[in-house]
Amino acid sequence: MIVVTRARRGRPDAIFPTIAATLFLCLCAGGCAAQQPARPRDQQQQQTPRADAAAPQKRDGDGAKASNSTLTGRAALGDWTTDAPGVRRRITTADLAQPFDTRSVDNGPRLVARPANAWPKVPANFKVEEFAAGLENPRLVRVAPNGDIFVAESRAGKIRILRAPDGAAGKPAHNDIYVSGLTRPFGIAFYPSGANPQYVYVANTGSVVRFAYRNGDLRARGEAEMIVPDIPGGGQLRGGGHWTRDIAFSRDGKKMYVSVGSHSNVWENERENEDRRADILEYNPDGTGFRIYAWGIRNAVGIAVHPQTGDLWASVNERDGLGDDLVPDYITRVREGGFYGWPWYYIGANQDPRHAGKRPELRDKVLVPDVLLQSHSASLQMEFYTGAQFPKEYRHDAFAAEHGSWNRSRRTGYKVIRVPLRNGVPTGEYEDFMTGFVTPEGDVWGRPVGVATGKDGALFVTDDGSRTIWRISYQGK
Repeated sequence: MIVVTRARRGRPDAIFPTIAATLFLCLCAGGCAAQQPARPRDQQQQQTPRADAAAPQKRDGDGAKASNSTLTGRAALGDWTTDAPGVRRRITTADLAQPFDTRSVDNGPRLVARPANAWPKVPANFKVEEFAAGLENPRLVRVAPNGDIFVAESRAGKIRILRAPDGAAGKPAHNDIYVSGLTRPFGIAFYPSGANPQYVYVANTGSVVRFAYRNGDLRARGEAEMIVPDIPGGGQLRGGGHWTRDIAFSRDGKKMYVSVGSHSNVWENERENEDRRADILEYNPDGTGFRIYAWGIRNAVGIAVHPQTGDLWASVNERDGLGDDLVPDYITRVREGGFYGWPWYYIGANQDPRHAGKRPELRDKVLVPDVLLQSHSASLQMEFYTGAQFPKEYRHDAFAAEHGSWNRSRRTGYKVIRVPLRNGVPTGEYEDFMTGFVTPEGDVWGRPVGVATGKDGALFVTDDGSRTIWRISYQGK
């Protein structure tokens, strides 16, 4: 195992100032569907207002239809008009654009109310229902062994719990606040794994806490127990300042993983404190035994452990500012001790021109992720499907929520994708599963954030654009 120290980030004798978490939620990959905050002049991208509105008017999905073929090369890069349930894409290192092939733009979504004729689209024989509406900034979602649905309402500092009738279809029979007074909570995990967990762990932006838990609890049994008090926290800038922290446990329950995104886009100012950031951190479940599990991962918003192989996976937001088609977001198995490039390199030995000539000794150590996604899609929570309701070919495949782009002239993301696996190994391609959140005019009414498998095998999707939880069930035979 490689033990990484602060020296990897820059001068080993540097003393960095503490960065306060003072900015509120924004329209970045980890932010909410609120107004875009102003940025310092030297961080602003060139403005391209309503770039998507200039496109020919067509309904979502008209540009691509589901088929047995897979989009490759330039066609795989696409935009929202080429999305439709069943469309498959394979993006490889050979498809990487050159830096600044296109100018870097600020094309954040214009959020609108859901039009009367708009509804999420899913593959044939699947059905989408509105499970719950009117939530306050619903973000990550996890399902307890008894079927209760835990949702992080990050902006409000709350964890909400919803209980469906018999854990299946219908509106929630209970809709309660499990705990409040948290600090931008995101990650949620039940421990130990199995039918009867004893704790609910919550990752705040700057700490990990846990609550004593028994199946069926609708409110926390007591005060939070501090597990890790010093997770690098805060930071909410467009193009950086990633505040979300996800949490997962190893399959044997001996290790706890916490994902921490970078504070900056690409560490432009090396005086900025990036210590223990752009990393996945490892602890024992009681908070002892700290080490860095993997590094150079700009923002692993979602992490998950594969139920069969035990591999740790991550859903990652890559950097901005290099043009429409750089740098691809990705979903990947995370290698212990692995280095994934940030900030000096990306997707293998490709050097970021903003760090030209720096850290040449790391060039050949950069790992290439398993599945490359359309750039700037903002890949958030991921989940391995463990239910039995969907067709058997879905079992143990990955699903991920794509929150949607701001640094691209033509929108990408705003959908849920499926990542096919064979015996726990990714095929390298991914498939649009849930689309339809962009209007024909290029406006946005929904932004997927979280995905979770319900006790009955349905898939739940949180959407902080329309403040909704969607339930996807399979209706075929």
